[in-house]
Order: sequence, then structure tokens, then C-alpha cells
Amino acid sequence: MVELVRRPAFTRAQEDYLKALYQLHGDQRPVPTRDLAQRLGISSPSVSEMVTRLTAQGLVEHDRYKGQQLTREGRKVALELVRHHRLLEMFLVQVLGYSWDEVHDEAERLEHVISERMEQRIFELLGRPELDPHGHAIPSASGKVRSLSERPLSECRAGEKVVVQGVSDEDAARLRELERRGLMPGTHLEVVSVSEYESPIVVRIKGKRVSVPLGLARAIFVEGGHQSGR
Repeated sequence: MVELVRRPAFTRAQEDYLKALYQLHGDQRPVPTRDLAQRLGISSPSVSEMVTRLTAQGLVEHDRYKGQQLTREGRKVALELVRHHRLLEMFLVQVLGYSWDEVHDEAERLEHVISERMEQRIFELLGRPELDPHGHAIPSASGKVRSLSERPLSECRAGEKVVVQGVSDEDAARLRELERRGLMPGTHLEVVSVSEYESPIVVRIKGKRVSVPLGLARAIFVEGGHQSGR
């Protein structure tokens, strides 16, 4: 079992790179430089420069053709940041009364500076949660991550009954729209109709029909129902 160990010597920028790689599934496969640059909102040359440093530190493996991938040590650091972030989001919502659309940016700032002692106190105070407010798995202190559905609502078929597992959390306006339509984690719904064209998906929630634009449907991840080809 791998323990997550804080390494204060890492800069915020280095931690951001490692976390971004993890979020792009860089612990499972190489991530192209352009994808990492787009995720971080910076130029590809800047990404290449940082990746060179991280490779020298044994945190990243780089292939000039395929891209970069986290090493075992790099994954530890990335998971620690993800754990901090998601616990902080829960703390901000449950203890400080933030709404779920306000917490992402706050947690982004705080995740780099809280101590492991504070992290553990927050974890215990919240009742040892496994999910954050948006339905994302909180990594354990030993580096385990609960496997969750990555199937978007946009891939469902008419007649399926599913449960909202989680939602993408990086767009505050989108989160407010999801809440307005009642599409929160844990919500049970039935897919009423799906169009092949750019029309909204219609779902039924507690007997009420709700229209879901495709952009929103792609940001909602569900479990249950028929999963064709998966």
C-alpha cells in the first residue's frame, strides 16, 4: 500500500502539472503535450520545459512521440493534491456554507498549502467522506481511488433509468444550470427521448420532464441502465 507523502520542495506550478496529468489519465497512458498545454492554458514550449524538469526529478516519463506519463512517484504527488482539493470542497460546502459552484477556485488555491495534519482533521470532521460535492471520488490517504462511472448522459438511450453519479465541476455557470434543472449527484432519472441532432435530451425526474441541452448532458456522468459496448 502506497502512502501519500507531502513534499514541500515542490512548487505550486510543478504540483499543478502533475495534477493536470493525472486528470488527463496520465497515470494510465501518455498525454500529448498539446493536451496538457490546453488543460493548463499555457504554451506547448512552456509545457515541454516543465516536463523536462519533472522527468529529471523522476516524477514524469517523457516520450517525444507519445507524450508524458506520470511515474509511480508522480502519481503519489498528484493524488495528494486531488485528495486535498476534494476534501476542501466538501469542507467549504458542509462547514462554511459555500454553494457547490463556488468551491472549485477556492480549493485550487488552498490545496497547495494545507498541512497533512489539517487534511486529516478535515477528513475526520466530515465523517470520512468518499465523494466530493460534485460526485468525484476522494483518494484515500493510502492512494486508493474508488472507481466511478465515466459514462455521460449524452450516451444514454430512451427508456433507460439511471442515477447521476457526478458532474464536471470546472464551470460555475454550468453547475448553477445543473442545479436549476435538478441534475445533482444522486438524482434518479429516466431518459424519455434522445435525438440524433443537436436537440436537447429529455429526462423525467420525479414525474417532471426536464430538457437537458447536449452540452450539459456531456458534463453529467451516470450509472445504471444499459451500457452498450462497455
